[in-house]
Amino acid sequence: MALANQVIAEKIAVLAERIADPERIEIVEVELLGGGIHRVLRVTIDRVEGVTHGDCEKISRTLGDALDESDIIAGGSYTLEVTSPGVDRKLTKPKDFERFVGQKIKVALKQPVDGEKRYDGVLEGFEGGVATLAVKQGKAKEPRLVKIEFGQIDKANLKFEWK
Repeated sequence: MALANQVIAEKIAVLAERIADPERIEIVEVELLGGGIHRVLRVTIDRVEGVTHGDCEKISRTLGDALDESDIIAGGSYTLEVTSPGVDRKLTKPKDFERFVGQKIKVALKQPVDGEKRYDGVLEGFEGGVATLAVKQGKAKEPRLVKIEFGQIDKANLKFEWK
């Protein structure tokens, strides 16, 4: 995302959080994509009990009105999308890692840890800014534990597996 779009997205995130907090809705991510008349403002929301269509509608309507009043997006031309994070939800904040302990995740790292830059495993814990993953290795019966500093994580998502 271009720096200007990133700065605007951060301002929108603050506004969106003020709107969503009373509804017990979490703002997972705010992205401002594209430029000119083709800009898309994508706001991803979540809540512990799951996001409903009504939640997306309410945040879209309320945030849209607030954005129109604030003129945060210069020129005012954009398409607002409010969506749920889906089954492969991004993990971007320490509280995401705390919330999803026990879940399968996939992680891409900025620098290798134990010679690897990508891991799939079960998030066993998150404490003191360090994620602990239980990673299966080859035919070993017991997974090995890999500790990853939060700052080392480039990208992380829940890993949905079809059964």
